[in-house]
Amino acid sequence: MEVSSQGRWPGVKVVSGQMCPSRLVLEHVTSRWGVLILAALLERSYRFSELRREVGGVSEKMLAQTLQTLERDGFVHRDAKPVIPPRVDYSLTGLGREAAEQVVALGRWTESRLDAVRAAREAYDEQKAHASRTP
Repeated sequence: MEVSSQGRWPGVKVVSGQMCPSRLVLEHVTSRWGVLILAALLERSYRFSELRREVGGVSEKMLAQTLQTLERDGFVHRDAKPVIPPRVDYSLTGLGREAAEQVVALGRWTESRLDAVRAAREAYDEQKAHASRTP
């Protein structure tokens, strides 16, 4: 794994290499659907259709792809029961629980700082609008 401890935070390893394997894992965990799936599964296990309703807005195809990716990375456990009709439950592995706790913490921080982000956006837009009117 290629990491850098140089830069703003000496001693803190940060993914830097374009081909660093960590980047791909981060991409999976922090993807639009990855974050929401991990957060939902932190609460309990779900069947596919339940999880789709819980996450909301995700297509069957994207949910299936994301679950497969997270399963491959070791974050999600797929438990297929040999019954009719087929029953498949999804839950977090220990590794998945660790990742989910991190993304949920980031989500909580985001929610708590939303007003500051909105204010920053408004200030930025105002500054850009003013700059475009100034010759």
